[in-house]
Amino acid sequence: MSKLSYVRTEMLPEQAPPVAQAGIVKWLRENLFSSIPNSILTLASLAFLYVILSHVLPWMFQSSWTANSLSECRSMIAAAYGEGTHGACWAVIRERFLQLVFGFYPAELYWRPIVAFILMLVALAPVLFDKLPRKMLWFSAIFPFLCFWLLWGGSIWVPIVALAGFVLGGVAYALIGAKFGNLPATIAAFLVPVLWWLLLANPVSNGLHSIIPLGLEAVESAKFGGFMLSVLIGITGIVMSLPIGVLLALGRQSDLLIVKAICVGFIEFIRGVPLITLLFVASVLLNYFLPPGTTFDIILRVIIMVTLFASAYMAEVIRGGLAALPKGQYEGADSLGLDFWQSTRLIIMPQALKISIPSIVSTFIGLFKDTVLVSIIGLLDPIGLTTNIRADAAWNGIIWELYGFIALVFFIFCFSMSRYSMYLERKLQTSH
Repeated sequence: MSKLSYVRTEMLPEQAPPVAQAGIVKWLRENLFSSIPNSILTLASLAFLYVILSHVLPWMFQSSWTANSLSECRSMIAAAYGEGTHGACWAVIRERFLQLVFGFYPAELYWRPIVAFILMLVALAPVLFDKLPRKMLWFSAIFPFLCFWLLWGGSIWVPIVALAGFVLGGVAYALIGAKFGNLPATIAAFLVPVLWWLLLANPVSNGLHSIIPLGLEAVESAKFGGFMLSVLIGITGIVMSLPIGVLLALGRQSDLLIVKAICVGFIEFIRGVPLITLLFVASVLLNYFLPPGTTFDIILRVIIMVTLFASAYMAEVIRGGLAALPKGQYEGADSLGLDFWQSTRLIIMPQALKISIPSIVSTFIGLFKDTVLVSIIGLLDPIGLTTNIRADAAWNGIIWELYGFIALVFFIFCFSMSRYSMYLERKLQTSH
């Protein structure tokens, strides 16, 4: 009689998977060598990277950080690595680092832009990350006025009086909206701050300053420069262009003929004009349209033009998100009895913005990189400062080190925005 059983009474020991189906070998086979054409492309890419890196890496690391001039730098590299060695002279970055960051801002006042930058990160944090306390948004609303005072200095009453204009606009909207509806309230919310700033802000701030003279040492805009100027223009344009772009996109889809015509005309005109033309208008031509003796800060003019330029592109990006929404979303909002502004705020716009996140961030990145164009109108951004540095006899002829450092800093800022965009897309992904 056979003693073999048809039911297993013990488990077989586990065996290791095939080498080609696990670990790094599997990843290489699936991602780099999945087919003959892909294998050829992989090998060609590796050869290209080798050729590039074999020249760039020695140039980067066979360098000098302590020289005081380009000729001294080359001599030190030749003495350390041999005659004929071509290395980077990073000493120019060490020597001119503060100038590249702050421009010609007074050295004894560097603490002010540093504090402004730290406070900017604090102000942006509750906007970018919803897990932080919502009460922090009050500081985010106050920060633009605080930043202006820290950077430019002067009387503390100037930003306070400017902020009071927005407070008065909000009060007017609440009071008139309760009695006459949204349209009169919106008009009042616009007119009250404008009249306050044009007619009363200057005498009120001067009167308060004469009673309580509080302020910081004033710094003129001509001393602004470097990455401080680029961040100031870029962040201000990014923050202001988004809400203006939303209003323009809604106006372009409005049934009101005049509102739609104004929005369409503005968007098409701005999109049809190069940014450098608008910067020249801000720098030169705008003074001809102002009353004689009027002084209008050049950086403020540039910020306005950059913001309007980005707003036109932002409007088209958001209009694309609005067009991507199915008609049922609008009909569902109507069936709930919501008016136009309620349905836009609660249902339509959140979905449109979620769809448009990649394009919105791409517009932001392009805007931040376009801040270097201000060097053409005489503002000393990092690119403008390179000309100033190379004009020094000690550093005449140095190019790649300066541009490489500037490119690295811009890459860090733009890459951070790109990573945040991907994080936001994953966070808002609700298709599952």
